[in-house]
Amino acid sequence: MKEEIPARQIRAVYTETTIRVYQAYSPFIADAALKAGTFVPPFKRERMTWIKPSFLWMAYRCGWAAKPGQERVLALDITREGFAWALGHAALSHYDPDVHPDLKTWQNEVKASPVRIQWDPERSIRLGALKHRSLQMGLSGEAVDRYVDKWITAVTDVTEVMREMGALVAANRMEDAEALLPAERPYPG
Repeated sequence: MKEEIPARQIRAVYTETTIRVYQAYSPFIADAALKAGTFVPPFKRERMTWIKPSFLWMAYRCGWAAKPGQERVLALDITREGFAWALGHAALSHYDPDVHPDLKTWQNEVKASPVRIQWDPERSIRLGALKHRSLQMGLSGEAVDRYVDKWITAVTDVTEVMREMGALVAANRMEDAEALLPAERPYPG
């Protein structure tokens, strides 16, 4: 019997000390980050930066590393301690009457928080929307500084795997594409 996936669940590659997130950038930003082991200019700390633990959601967002400005996909291993800090300092990116007592409370949370949480439909290997949702986390201000200066422990270029998977899906070679998927599992907590 297939296990039921909760409507909202963080699924990721992780170890005892790190969790992997993905971002897509232009070659200029990606190359500089790979060389430095973290983000450096031309990366802009002033902008909100969105991290995604789901490889397939990243594939959907960047079009298998084909969208302009998103031609390079980076896997970033960050500390679980930093990820926990971000979750603890986050506000939902939209008002939810099941979570917030009123609109004003939500607006105040958003103003005070350096982190935004969005739950977007997870994606299938063909990048179609699934019923369960995947976490996307936007970092700004203090959260970006912590991310860049303290949380990132490794930067890996996964562009070729992303493109190869996209080509296999386009060729309808689903088993081969699925064999390249990272082993994501439910994240504790």
